[in-house]
Amino acid sequence: MSDYIIGLTGGVASGKSTVEACFRRLGVAVADADAAAREALAAGSDGLAEVVAAFGPDVLGADGQLDRAAMRRRVFADPGARQRLEAIVHPRVRTAMAAACRAAQGDYAVASIPLLAEGGGRTAYPWLSRILVVDVPVDVQRTRLLRRDGIDDALARAMIDAQATRQQRLAIADDVLVNDGALTALDPQVAALDRLYRSLASGTR
Repeated sequence: MSDYIIGLTGGVASGKSTVEACFRRLGVAVADADAAAREALAAGSDGLAEVVAAFGPDVLGADGQLDRAAMRRRVFADPGARQRLEAIVHPRVRTAMAAACRAAQGDYAVASIPLLAEGGGRTAYPWLSRILVVDVPVDVQRTRLLRRDGIDDALARAMIDAQATRQQRLAIADDVLVNDGALTALDPQVAALDRLYRSLASGTR
């Protein structure tokens, strides 16, 4: 059982998934909010039924699954729709993440939550022991998005602007991992954080 839980977050193209992988290589259990959200809206789930009731049956594909691309376009263009969707998904995600982390083996667990700042921070996730923010300058985010997704600059800027600001993420951070350089620089930084978290979880610091 892991009662010491680290909330991991970062903006789009910050390298958060790479940091997740570093923790996993060190034997740390990582619960992923994106996976929990997919499970919350799986075919036949109460969550999907609530989405259909809120948005209509046209959000479903021919296979009875949520048409995620259509839903993404809809909420991206309509903040009110995004709020309605988040009100359905986020409570289910929080419950699933807390249960998965507490059931994990090890000194501590990591809850990877991309929209932690947007989703209420510590108020919404009072069971987090610390929050780790993967931080990069906005210009680095934009450059990575252009290269990774092959999109134009306007869309890259819109994707970044749709999230919390860099300052809002840093405001909730206990720890900051700056990821604006080579990927090889991440392993030693994560290893140092791992030592810190194991020490804190054991009550020795």
